[in-house]
Amino acid sequence: MTRPIHRAAPHLPALDGIRGVAIFGVLVFHTGNLPGGFLGVDLFFALSGYLITGLLLREVQATGRVSLMSFWGRRIRRLFPALAVLLAVVTVVVRLVADPTMVRSTLSDGPWVQANLVNWHLLAESATYWDRFGPSRVFEHLWSIAVEEQFYVVWPVVVLIIAAFTRRVAPRIATVAMVASVASLVLMVLLVDPADPTRVYTGTDTRAFSLLLGAAVAVVPLRAGRWGRFALPLLVIGMATLWAFADGTTSGWLYTGGLFAHSLAAALLIGLVALQPRALVSKAFAARPLRWLGRISYSLYLWHWPVYVLLSPERIGLDGWLRTVVVIAVSIALAALSKYFVEDPIRFRARWAKGRPGVMTFAAATVALILVWVLVPEPPAPGIDLSGLG
Repeated sequence: MTRPIHRAAPHLPALDGIRGVAIFGVLVFHTGNLPGGFLGVDLFFALSGYLITGLLLREVQATGRVSLMSFWGRRIRRLFPALAVLLAVVTVVVRLVADPTMVRSTLSDGPWVQANLVNWHLLAESATYWDRFGPSRVFEHLWSIAVEEQFYVVWPVVVLIIAAFTRRVAPRIATVAMVASVASLVLMVLLVDPADPTRVYTGTDTRAFSLLLGAAVAVVPLRAGRWGRFALPLLVIGMATLWAFADGTTSGWLYTGGLFAHSLAAALLIGLVALQPRALVSKAFAARPLRWLGRISYSLYLWHWPVYVLLSPERIGLDGWLRTVVVIAVSIALAALSKYFVEDPIRFRARWAKGRPGVMTFAAATVALILVWVLVPEPPAPGIDLSGLG
């Protein structure tokens, strides 16, 4: 793979802190203590769209094109190792300690997670995302990772096509992103089922606007005038209010424009923080604990839900806030191990993870995971007692 020659953007600590806020909201939401914490996913999406589009635009400005193989290679090195470890470890643990129903769902969902299509697999199985009291699936939270991965496949190709036909790349990217965002919103409004909004909440087509709005803000120049100084705290207050009171099942307005508005607010917040790193809000996001939480946010997102499911109140004898503290602490510990012993070594120091050796390693790891789905035995189907009939 050829190495990109464009310059990376300067690192902004506040953006790490925004990741930290996003993962904190998701963590607390999944323990049942923050109704709107699921909106942290939109913040993740907007940030991903913003950062990836900025990276692609800088490459186009430096080279006139996008190296798809280099881009996808970097994404694989960044995301695949931690995901592969999670899939293998959790599947084995589930097979050893969980009930047959969970084992079967894990072996069924795992290959689709590996293929980055688990959101569509869950929808095909009519798995209801918002029913947190039904049978638990240890990989159901990875629908959002699948949406991001699908974006990473398609969006660089779109940018490459735009760069091939025009020199005014940034305005064209902004136009395409905004038009596609509105189309995604229209699909959400048309397809939403008020009784169960899972389809529009986890579908790639109906959630693309969260990523695309971040992409649009990355290429539309913002101004840090007087309005910018006031806009930052207002955006924070508005988003915090939504996180405190929004509910995924009863707040129907989320699916007729509310999620779009929140995603737009998140994208503007990210753009203004990047533009005003010395603003009070930006300094608050750059606080060291939030930055550290943001740096482990990917692994923390991967591990937290399997930990929540496997360390159930029945299994560990704890409930309420005490269990919340325990499961969050365990999740953070596993995420830190993943960050420092899996992600960073492979991403920054492993020569075998790049070029042709990297392709061969990725292929071998892919085959190894496939063998996990094939070789881990599925529990026998429950028998049917017919003795009482007749």
